[in-house]
Amino acid sequence: MESQSFDFIVVGAGSAGSVLANRLSANPSHKVLVLEAGRESHPWSRIPVGFAKLINNPAANWLYSSEPEEGTGNRRIPIPRGKLLGGSSSINGMVFVRGQAQDYDSWAQLGNRGWSYREVLPIFRDMEEYQGQADAEYRGRSGPLKVTESNETGPLYSALIEAAREVGIAYTKDYNGAQQDGIGMTQMTIRRGRRMSTAVCYLDPARKRPNLTIQAKALTECLLFDGKRCVGVRYSVGGQQREARAQREVIVSAGSINSPQLLELSGIGQPERLQALGIEVRHALKGVGENLRDHYSPRMKWVVPASLGMTYNDKMRGLGKVKQALTYALTHKGLLGLPAAPIRAYIRTRRGLDAPDAAISWVPFLMTNNFQLAKNSGVTAIMNILRSESTGSIHITSKAPHTPPAVRFNFLSAQLDREVTLEAMRVTRRIMTAGPMRSIATEEMAPGSDVQSDDALLDWVRKNAETTYHPVGTCKMGSDPMAVVDDRLRVHGLQGLRIADASIMPTLTSGNTNAPSIMIGEKASRMILSEA
Repeated sequence: MESQSFDFIVVGAGSAGSVLANRLSANPSHKVLVLEAGRESHPWSRIPVGFAKLINNPAANWLYSSEPEEGTGNRRIPIPRGKLLGGSSSINGMVFVRGQAQDYDSWAQLGNRGWSYREVLPIFRDMEEYQGQADAEYRGRSGPLKVTESNETGPLYSALIEAAREVGIAYTKDYNGAQQDGIGMTQMTIRRGRRMSTAVCYLDPARKRPNLTIQAKALTECLLFDGKRCVGVRYSVGGQQREARAQREVIVSAGSINSPQLLELSGIGQPERLQALGIEVRHALKGVGENLRDHYSPRMKWVVPASLGMTYNDKMRGLGKVKQALTYALTHKGLLGLPAAPIRAYIRTRRGLDAPDAAISWVPFLMTNNFQLAKNSGVTAIMNILRSESTGSIHITSKAPHTPPAVRFNFLSAQLDREVTLEAMRVTRRIMTAGPMRSIATEEMAPGSDVQSDDALLDWVRKNAETTYHPVGTCKMGSDPMAVVDDRLRVHGLQGLRIADASIMPTLTSGNTNAPSIMIGEKASRMILSEA
């Protein structure tokens, strides 16, 4: 079996893994191997709205789905995950949200030293090059990640902002600044009409380094150990098995689904679960695969008269497709340059809260499954609780590396999740029926204005809601019995092995999870380099 030796091996070239590849290989004395199970790239990844073409595309997507459960009306919920360089940052909706100071302060209060907002804020600043109105205390101008504000304009957005104001939600110029509250245009990882994935912003600038090896289409099958020390990985390329040895350490950055899967395949996890699958127990860690959290989001829909010409359902009819293509080519605007939702609001669903507890985002067209344009004209509103308390699990069902794990979200099991979801839907209704929107959103299509009671709304949510594709927490950071890594991201009880991706988050952040995942990669690289 072919075997090579490196200083560092990074498993997964996604949002965090690409950052680690760049930062660890910046020192020419460090020999770095990065393994990515997916392909190098996909043509649709370059165009922002291409995410709608990749959300159900096996060429760039793992296409996972959850197990049928009560909280999903016994449906399987799609779980898109990126399967190419850049990981999910190469197929996501490009929405850039750091979350709130409270998110990180709560991590620190759980005993994770170095993870308070005051300590991670400099990393967020250093990693971004933000083009927009910004307070230098909070925003960066010279980092590798290109961040801009949505350039969408028009009467629909103006009406939404004014309607939100009427119900007590102020306009914000920067929800990633001092406070998250308010409605504002989406900040996005798009620059000059092109997606700014971590493959583009971190891997591409490092590709020519002779000490960096990037191996795509390489499925990591298990971690290799000498006693309690991780010494390398076994992986396959084109059906051929290979081994790579790590002189310093292995960093698993395979994401919230694949990272716990790899640990369990390697004999790390709950002993009884592993033994039942015929896997030799290497190291008992009962938290592996537990603490799964995600944002469970109903999609409410309103009719907008086609005569107004406000939505992309209208603008893409007939020769409108040609016009949109030309608009994008000449100005980088229009449908092809959109993030997943160009405008969003962070709201407080009840008085007395210190910060928002729910989010609402609007898509300027009526959509069917997987962000596809419907034939009729309308607007789609997506809302969710920010810090979900419902927790689930991800566990392997076979010792075969190609077999997808079983994902159980356990959505709406926490009472707070049910209460905040309901109130977020009611706030959305108040915005959509406020004065400025009355002549625009003429009829509620889903769930429908006749669906009013808590029970009826929750029943509709269970049967129709989807995730916003933000799984976290399955290898959580901490010092309690269910923690998998410590506050330096080292796997408890093992040497030479760290995990650095969204799976280490003890709790959900308040918004999309791509920006925090990139921050985790940056922070992990700093900790590793300081020790090296």
